[in-house]
Amino acid sequence: MSFFENTRKPVGLSGKIMVAMMNLGHSPVARWGLHFLELTLDARVLDCGCGGGANIRRLLKKCPQGIVKGIDYSPVSVEKSKKVNEAAIAEGRCAVLQGSVADMMLADNWFDAVTAFETVYFWPDLPQCFREVYRVLKPGATFLICNESNGDTDKDEKWTELIGGMTIYRDVELKAAMQEAGFMNIQIHKNPKDWLCVIGRKQEK
Repeated sequence: MSFFENTRKPVGLSGKIMVAMMNLGHSPVARWGLHFLELTLDARVLDCGCGGGANIRRLLKKCPQGIVKGIDYSPVSVEKSKKVNEAAIAEGRCAVLQGSVADMMLADNWFDAVTAFETVYFWPDLPQCFREVYRVLKPGATFLICNESNGDTDKDEKWTELIGGMTIYRDVELKAAMQEAGFMNIQIHKNPKDWLCVIGRKQEK
């Protein structure tokens, strides 16, 4: 397995190096995407594909009286996320779970927001994953996707060739998949660096 395959599912020592690199390398795009997410101080948030846990830490700062959970199918990522957020875990404000976004052992209608930073590229069944996200969100709650690659540039093909199982989605594809899952009021944000943020809301009851 090449080193870059660890972006999809970090394993072993090279995986540990990769999650540390992602915590640093993905910081600019994550901070940009978080500007579009409005949270109450006591919000409940789920970060899907939480990687090295840096975005869990950012979300905990955005909702200092809330709860942030993370889920990732890589044991290496879960271990790193727990270490990065050990203080919040000890306080009962954070939990990191190992599992698939396609089948989350989480309660219905519980979260105020779900985030996905640099991760939907690797989700095995996008419609099923989006249905699961929809299920765990409260009515009216927010789903935010933030990607550094938007499918519109030549450099995207380089990454899909390097990393097996990676699919880079265009904004219209993500919007259509979110609508199919039931999301509405979908907003698309881009910037000059070709970053992409797509936000949708679960229907109110």
